[in-house]
Amino acid sequence: MDIEVGDLVTRKSYKQDLLFRVTEINNNIAILLGEDVRLIADAPISDLLIIDDKEYKSRQKKEKEKVDKSNWLFRQDYNLIRQRNEYHASSGYSHSESYFQMPGRVLHLDGDPVYLQKCRTLYERLGVPIYGVHMSEKEMPERVGRLIEQMRPDILVVTGHDAYLKSKGKISDLKAYRHSRYFAQTVYEARKKVPHLDQLVIFAGACQSHFESLIKAGANFASSPTRINIHALDPVYIVAKISYTPIKDHINVWDVLRNTLTGEKGLGGVETRGLLRIGMPYNISDYE
Repeated sequence: MDIEVGDLVTRKSYKQDLLFRVTEINNNIAILLGEDVRLIADAPISDLLIIDDKEYKSRQKKEKEKVDKSNWLFRQDYNLIRQRNEYHASSGYSHSESYFQMPGRVLHLDGDPVYLQKCRTLYERLGVPIYGVHMSEKEMPERVGRLIEQMRPDILVVTGHDAYLKSKGKISDLKAYRHSRYFAQTVYEARKKVPHLDQLVIFAGACQSHFESLIKAGANFASSPTRINIHALDPVYIVAKISYTPIKDHINVWDVLRNTLTGEKGLGGVETRGLLRIGMPYNISDYE
């Protein structure tokens, strides 16, 4: 069966470990984007196998189970935070004045429109205010400054696809990565606008990204410390935790990472202050 752009495939040489979408074919070499992980790769057409509907549904069922588990864990965290907020807002339940919440607002830049929509759906499900923009990773450094001025976000997500290419250099060489240098430049440009790490919280990176350069450029959280693949939705879980943690609280890095789908091998960061603000009174008639 001929391989065409848009097909869902796996790689025989990697024991069919990951599911990819074919995005380009040039001289019998296919450019592949991970269906569930933020990895970009290339492979000879002869190395690819098309996934049938039965196999696809089986993989998607397993994928849904992983996402649902992380969703449940985040909800548990959120309920604990909400209960604590209610306690403090009511001075230990001593009065019944209603309050409202202002979670941190997210500007999400994504190199993949399909992943952006997946993330947008999850942000909305978790109640995180989000403005998403699709653009190529190469465009991000030039456009991020203006978008920050326009949107004035509390959180910036800079992601898309990436990969470490052993043939291009050592694992410590930034030039050996497909898009890490663009992510790092984007973070650097964002920090020109908002230097303080607690006034603009930044997540940057994708699969196998050069973690050290992203943190050095000014990211609060980044991928990938051990150069492994990260899940498409991992940035959402990180920023949702920050968005819904009260501004008076500092977040332990492990508390942010533990409910992600990848964990500390693929994600890391520095201690960061939460961004949720509590206000009162809440007048329901104003919102009807």
